[in-house]
Amino acid sequence: TNDFIAVIDGSTSKSGFRHSRRHPLRAFMDGASGTSNGRYAMLLVARYIRRMPAATTCEAFLRGVTAFVRSRYPQQLLPQLAVHPEDRLTCSAVVYSRVSRELWLVGDCQALVGQPVSGNVQPADADRQFQLLDNPKPSEAHLAALRAAEVRRLLATGMTPDELCRNDTARPVIIPRMVETMKQQNIGYSVIDGFPIPRQHVKQVTLDFRPWEIVLASDGYPRLFPTLAESEQWLDDQRRRDPLNIGDFQATKAFHPDFNSFDDRSYIRFLV
Repeated sequence: TNDFIAVIDGSTSKSGFRHSRRHPLRAFMDGASGTSNGRYAMLLVARYIRRMPAATTCEAFLRGVTAFVRSRYPQQLLPQLAVHPEDRLTCSAVVYSRVSRELWLVGDCQALVGQPVSGNVQPADADRQFQLLDNPKPSEAHLAALRAAEVRRLLATGMTPDELCRNDTARPVIIPRMVETMKQQNIGYSVIDGFPIPRQHVKQVTLDFRPWEIVLASDGYPRLFPTLAESEQWLDDQRRRDPLNIGDFQATKAFHPDFNSFDDRSYIRFLV
């Protein structure tokens, strides 16, 4: 918008529960009856940000977006959602506020900030020129390691890497653990899900009035660079060298042969 730039990443559903979308969102929805909870959450948060006053603070955003998502839950469903966070509308977001010159990181998202340089930024300059800001889930690395161990066990039984990429049977093994760790949602880590967001798990970064170059991205980019081309190149290299994501970089998903990534991704770069 004129006042905010955001990347919003809906969380992959971990249960079969789906929320009704019989709400005034038709202009923002594609009409598909199979819209996931994560996509629905993303659309709600996008709609809320579009309507935010320019002077909205980080605290006001956290309170307001929580109330907005919560208003989509039927009252009779709240007790179930309180004990089953895997059934909530859940997403992460990184937001830049023009008026406050701040970045707000809620959930698993990332940003780069650095002083702009003349000409093209070279890969060798990335670490010197830019600072990475992220807000990962505490359990993500452990879950990825559990999946990697299960993939190696399946490979030892004679399954091929291509078979496991096409049908990642190691992922369902860790789903119960993933659901269990979600009980820490908005307790041990932050997300947007209609329940109070613990302020200590939200990163708020204020920029001075020097020129800044900023990249906002979803966690679909395992390694973030100052240019989209470099970020995409690293992802493509990872797909070729380790499509199962069980080596130096580990993830809770593999690269499916029909796709060029293992997760959805968004990337935006701008100057302020």
